Amino acid sequence: MSQVRMAVVGCGSFGQNHLRVISQNAGARLVAAADQDESKAEAAAKEYGCKALVDWRKLPGLADAAVVATPTVTHGEIAIGLLEAGIEVLVEKPMAHRREDAVAMRDTANRHGRILQVGHLERFNPAVLALQSVLSLPLFFEVHRMSLFQPRSLDVDVVLDLMIHDIDLVLSMVRRMPSEVRAAGIRILSAKVDIANVRLAFPGGCVANLTASRVSTEKVRKLRLFQPHQYISIDYSRQDGVAITVGENQKIGFQALSAEKREPLASQLDSFLDCVITRKTAMVGGQEGLAALEVCLDILAKIEEHGAVVSQTLREYQGNGG
Repeated sequence: MSQVRMAVVGCGSFGQNHLRVISQNAGARLVAAADQDESKAEAAAKEYGCKALVDWRKLPGLADAAVVATPTVTHGEIAIGLLEAGIEVLVEKPMAHRREDAVAMRDTANRHGRILQVGHLERFNPAVLALQSVLSLPLFFEVHRMSLFQPRSLDVDVVLDLMIHDIDLVLSMVRRMPSEVRAAGIRILSAKVDIANVRLAFPGGCVANLTASRVSTEKVRKLRLFQPHQYISIDYSRQDGVAITVGENQKIGFQALSAEKREPLASQLDSFLDCVITRKTAMVGGQEGLAALEVCLDILAKIEEHGAVVSQTLREYQGNGG
């Protein structure tokens, strides 16, 4: 297969990014842009010289692989339909809005022997890749992901929109599911939770504190990791990091993590194409996508519990003349 024939389903803001990187990749040939909004599909097709489709069901026979960048609630139907039709799928995160949809996507890919990759983009961040070379036994994480408010991805809350990136990374490094989840979150500018703070405790003692906000006044993307005799800090946005080590006689060692800067989306596409051609397992496949989703759903349940407690406290306060 000289070039993988690719399509993008969903030509919104992030779909546009996928269209761009596919068009720039020598291993792929962009054959179609699909969107239920005909004007978006036609505009994308005109810009990238491919076919415009309103119905993604017309992709079988035209494309070997497809990116699904539609609203989250549609991921299950579209991805399963494409997989059943023999098309390899890279689906944006979160892979679904319900656990049952994610399970069905994973099982469909396995049953039909198709590649299913979930778009957890930070796995391909150069700083994260550099971190792997010094990772040993994570004991404590402190993660902050703050963004300015944008009127996009408001069909899901900040946990599924932003924090899921960091949930996936923590799970990949700890290699266990959490045994305890504590969380709080509030709605500010949308009908969904816009700010969340989470504490995950894992078997073996590792703890991860995570904060995500999409109503911040600044953009912050940082992960701090503590392991035996070492502190590691990475900045996702700058794509760099540093490891500080305490050696013999309490000697402090400073090591800049070697990270070759590159757009993670381009690296993610390279990895997906490699899986399509060689049939190797995706770095972030259906099982990994499902694990991150399950933790996020547990977090959202805890946020709802916390919200109910706060509401009851407010009612009691107001009832007492407060």
